[in-house]
Amino acid sequence: MKQDSVLHVYFMPGMAANPSIFEYINLTEDEFKIHLLSWKIPLANESLSAYAERMLNEVKHTDFALIGVSFGGVLVQEMAKIKKPKKLIIISSVKSSEELPPHMRFASKTKAYKVLPLGLLNYMDQIEKLPVGNFIKKRVQLYRQYLSVNEKTYLEWAIEHMVCWNQTEVIPNIIHIHGTADQVFPAKLIKDFIPLKDGTHIMILNKYRWFNKHLPNLLREGKLAD
Repeated sequence: MKQDSVLHVYFMPGMAANPSIFEYINLTEDEFKIHLLSWKIPLANESLSAYAERMLNEVKHTDFALIGVSFGGVLVQEMAKIKKPKKLIIISSVKSSEELPPHMRFASKTKAYKVLPLGLLNYMDQIEKLPVGNFIKKRVQLYRQYLSVNEKTYLEWAIEHMVCWNQTEVIPNIIHIHGTADQVFPAKLIKDFIPLKDGTHIMILNKYRWFNKHLPNLLREGKLAD
């Protein structure tokens, strides 16, 4: 395949996560080129749309696709409103504010998100010092490995724009992959998606074989292979 026909695929991780969540994702190099995006610290009073426009400065190609996980899925939708990708795929995310769980919509109306604890990594530091079991310690190590954006300005901004996301119209032709066991965005609230059986909110990590098998055809044709 000629180099100029390569599709450049930009991956956006979830809230506070670093791009290493995609470390197990492989796409054929003669057909696709992977680009990993990282969260930037938001500017003062920066809107989600303005942030998306700033993130698009990292997209250097005309033939490109956007793939976002969780809050990263929300961000790539905002990016797609500004610069249309060849394919738009979201994973473990939502397509409109109507798909947000009730407690998030409640937090949006009451501003309860303003009192959430934000020191995630500091909290994990304290847990590691406690006499807890191996399961808890392994889970903390997992979160520490993949969640690295602990800047208060970013976390406050991200939480607010996630729970207050005001999108009523679903973007046409968006591809939504969602786990049936997702506890952050329960599948029962999600419409028109490709279900991944027993997939949790972190299935990009532990269901990577499914993604490596199916992402190529989704990027080519917008559907699962027969």
